[in-house]
Amino acid sequence: MTHSPSYRRILHKMGYYDYQLGLINHYLNDNDGWNSHLAHCRDFILEAVDIVKPSKITVFGSGWLLDLPLAEMTGACRVEKISLIDIIHPPEVSSQVKSFKNVELAEQDVSGGLIQEIWDKVRKHTFLNPLKTLDDIIIPEYRPAEDPGMILSLNILTQIEALPVKYISRHSKVEDTIIRKFSSAIQEKHINLLKKHPSVLITDISEKITDQKGTVTEKQTLLTDLPEARLRKEWTWNFEVMKSDFYRTRSVFDVTAILIF
Repeated sequence: MTHSPSYRRILHKMGYYDYQLGLINHYLNDNDGWNSHLAHCRDFILEAVDIVKPSKITVFGSGWLLDLPLAEMTGACRVEKISLIDIIHPPEVSSQVKSFKNVELAEQDVSGGLIQEIWDKVRKHTFLNPLKTLDDIIIPEYRPAEDPGMILSLNILTQIEALPVKYISRHSKVEDTIIRKFSSAIQEKHINLLKKHPSVLITDISEKITDQKGTVTEKQTLLTDLPEARLRKEWTWNFEVMKSDFYRTRSVFDVTAILIF
């Protein structure tokens, strides 16, 4: 399934293509800081898959496949079918998965249509009459077309709302406290979906930013509670390393991985 040209324009306006390109550029520039995080992700996924032993896996936020042990899942773990779902798939990934007979790609909004919902509601307003409330914006729930089997939600919980909410902030006069509550509700909706199936959730929970003067600012990125877990691990992700005049800050995420089963 691919998006229509008009929907792709919406994704472009909201910054999805720039975000996807930014991720791979960060990895290429900071892979020493990323490699430990990616190894933790892959190891946790394989441990969780070994516990659940699913015949089918659906991956939310497959991205560039950096954090997904795809070959191991289709080989040693003998998963019969793997569905990779993301809002857009890089062409390189589409080419890469062609060698896997049991892997399929789907371009879908795992927020259940929130991108289109926000676009339509915000665009109804003008500069002179900006959006001031989010009461009319419905937060949908993604409904898989078929049984997803085991779900892997990979580093997207705090990103599902990030770009749509950023778009709201740029084109409205909604108060920050309302936007934060709205973001929390989006995250909670995603977690409620995961709780209906055996699931792995890997997510950042906070970000620590160190500027060039050494000042540290911490931001909570997880805005709701995580459910009880059968398996749980935590680590840090050196997302951006201060190493030249171009990299003026250092960004470190605290990451939590849980198996809901």
